[in-house]
Amino acid sequence: MNCRVVCFSGPDGTHMHEIAARVAERLGFTLVDEAIITRAAGEAGVDPHVVADVEKRQTFMARLLDALSSSSDATGQAFSGGVSVYSAADVPMTEDLRGLIRTAIEETSARGDVVIVSHAASHALAQHPDVLRVLVTASPETRTARIVEPGGVSEKDAARTVEESDAARADYLKRFYGIKQELPTQYDLVINSDRLGTDDAVAIVTIAAGA
Repeated sequence: MNCRVVCFSGPDGTHMHEIAARVAERLGFTLVDEAIITRAAGEAGVDPHVVADVEKRQTFMARLLDALSSSSDATGQAFSGGVSVYSAADVPMTEDLRGLIRTAIEETSARGDVVIVSHAASHALAQHPDVLRVLVTASPETRTARIVEPGGVSEKDAARTVEESDAARADYLKRFYGIKQELPTQYDLVINSDRLGTDDAVAIVTIAAGA
């Protein structure tokens, strides 16, 4: 399979972001995730009213896409002169902003040579023949343990975080893509990070992408 786009989806605590970043590096692709787009929106002053304005949204997208063409840090290149002043948490996740993220996913994929990390990118681009859709998963127990280790949070709080994250993800897929139940058959490749380490996962995805 010769892919120009690799989409990663999956719940929190699966090492999805680490795997995706290394796949992008191995393939020489640009890495784009929802945090990059959201942070860019914050640095560009894109509040929900601006996002809903077609002309301003198009201007924002043009700047973001130009930055992605020339820099691994889109927001630093296009919106803050190389100095990042916003984090993704600074921008409220409204339905308008989710729409902006979907638009960015579709337009960055059209340029090709990109790894996209997003809960639903695989569904947004399901009909594209040059897209490899990857689901990274792990058991709730493993994901809970991974949240406990770096954060120093209790196992109970970490388990609650996993449950809330899963519920929010399921709601997102249902509301925006009509996905009532997520299935392995909605992806081209499923990686279980319970058993597969990051190195093995990166190697498998890279081979599947045709590299």
